[in-house]
Amino acid sequence: MRKLEQTYPAPPERLWELWTTPAGIESWWAPDGFAVEVEQLDLQVGGELVYTMKARGADQIAFMKSIDMPLATTSRKTFTRTEAPSVLGYTSLVDFVPGVEPYDFATLVELQARESGTLVVMTVDPLHDDEWTERLVAGRSNELENLAGVVAAHG
Repeated sequence: MRKLEQTYPAPPERLWELWTTPAGIESWWAPDGFAVEVEQLDLQVGGELVYTMKARGADQIAFMKSIDMPLATTSRKTFTRTEAPSVLGYTSLVDFVPGVEPYDFATLVELQARESGTLVVMTVDPLHDDEWTERLVAGRSNELENLAGVVAAHG
């Protein structure tokens, strides 16, 4: 398990909205150089988030080509916990890695009210190897930085 933590100057309800609505997700979810389009969002236990992530930046396009991956991938997350505005849990289907059989891994997001705003604690399962786990953690860290930018710009 890997944990990422960051505090945002906004109440848990605002962060919940950014994490659980198509407009919110599309505003920050993708790492730099990528864009996300939400295709389906059913925010209940057993419901799914389906979105397509597309490489947009020149460096990201070159990287995706260098590891023989498509420039756009559709991802599925199945919600395991939805306790507004404090806990969001989901599994993610990894079915896009060449030569690796599809599998699920879990993510738990906890939004904890603090005097200074909201502490976000994200816990993720490791992926199939250390290199992919590090890519996941780097991507999630970048996404949390993007979330900070959205919060700073729009409250």
